[in-house]
Amino acid sequence: MVQDGTFKTRDSTWKCESTRMAAAPPSYCFVAFPPRAKDGLVVFGKNSARPRDEVQEVVYFSAADHEPESKVECTYISIDQVPRTHAIMISRPAWLWGAEMGANEHGVCIANEAINTREPAAEIEALLGMDLVRLGLERGETAKEALDVIVSLLEEHGQGGNYYEDANSCHSFQSAYLIVDRDEAWVLETIGKYWAAEKVTEGVRCICNRLSLTTKMDAEHPELRSYAQSQGWWTGEGEFNFSEVFSPVEDHLDCGAGKDSLEKQEESITVQTMMNTLRDKASGVCIDSESFLTTASGVSVLPQNRSFPCIHYFTGTPDPSRSIFKPFIFVDDVKLVPKTQSPCFGDDDPAKKEPRFQEKPDRRHELYKAHEWARAIIESDQEQGRKLRSTMLELEKQGLEAMEEILTSSEPLDPAEVGDLFYDCVDTEIKFFK
Repeated sequence: MVQDGTFKTRDSTWKCESTRMAAAPPSYCFVAFPPRAKDGLVVFGKNSARPRDEVQEVVYFSAADHEPESKVECTYISIDQVPRTHAIMISRPAWLWGAEMGANEHGVCIANEAINTREPAAEIEALLGMDLVRLGLERGETAKEALDVIVSLLEEHGQGGNYYEDANSCHSFQSAYLIVDRDEAWVLETIGKYWAAEKVTEGVRCICNRLSLTTKMDAEHPELRSYAQSQGWWTGEGEFNFSEVFSPVEDHLDCGAGKDSLEKQEESITVQTMMNTLRDKASGVCIDSESFLTTASGVSVLPQNRSFPCIHYFTGTPDPSRSIFKPFIFVDDVKLVPKTQSPCFGDDDPAKKEPRFQEKPDRRHELYKAHEWARAIIESDQEQGRKLRSTMLELEKQGLEAMEEILTSSEPLDPAEVGDLFYDCVDTEIKFFK
């Protein structure tokens, strides 16, 4: 992006008005490891703070084999496809290809945060940070494999492009990632093609929209430090502190209250604790402002004992304090859920045509539309809203209790019983709203 609000594509340049949106509030993701997390479970959670009117869809893609030399069309560019991609379940802004958060069949979860650094984000359309979330899930069997996928694609293609479906705002960002599996997590923070990562295997970790790595880096781009020196950001002497070197001079974003909301929990952290944290508006973890909203949320439970399945919960609707987390388990025959998928506009989609975003189609899916009624009731009628929210939480509780039985059962999981799990939960929710 250049100063007049112009993005360059590989073949052309398109212009959007240079009006800026209000500064984005912090968006959080968390991971907790045993023994801070209960019962040998790794617990992962993410809130997606995005423009208020943006629809997020929840979509399953099965594992697939691909022809040699085939391409995959990401949000703005096409790249080489790999021979095989893993099954994934993702939550994503409905206009783009990638994902804000998601999981794959091997128990890898990834979430992305947009960050500002001293290095301005790229002026060309390249891979979005959200594209790299999906690519990491599709191609990585472990958290470390997914990290390697992301950094190699960064090196080859770079990152850049508008993060919002809006011709009137040109926002391009660098990216941070929380990449988690049953054994470990990696915090990956990027500046263009340069990056550093820290391995986490205990305690609680939170990332938001600012750099968090300091002097503990377990992997880094081979030219990271020489690049910092070439820019005059580091003298080459003394300890190398990643955040101090690469953070913008005026970095006023405060993620402290949100970070503390989970870290200061005195009890062991459970899936319910994580959901409660994501619903917490007082700490700023759950966003509901004039321009921005927590448009979708996700929580995953990854048992370190591999005889138990990973369980992933998605809202598919805005504001987790007024939404139901619905469970999903990877099995061979997953029943697709069209009611959480937005309409497809194909090549006529204004996000795919240049100049981009000249129109904004209605991307609401069936669950989103049904949930709008519930949000309106909760906001307008105190007594009826309280009863409605209580019933919604009861529905969620039933799902949580059923999943708890799976995680404590001595019997092996019957795939036939959970293939339509997410489908049934969405269907029940929509019927309830009607």
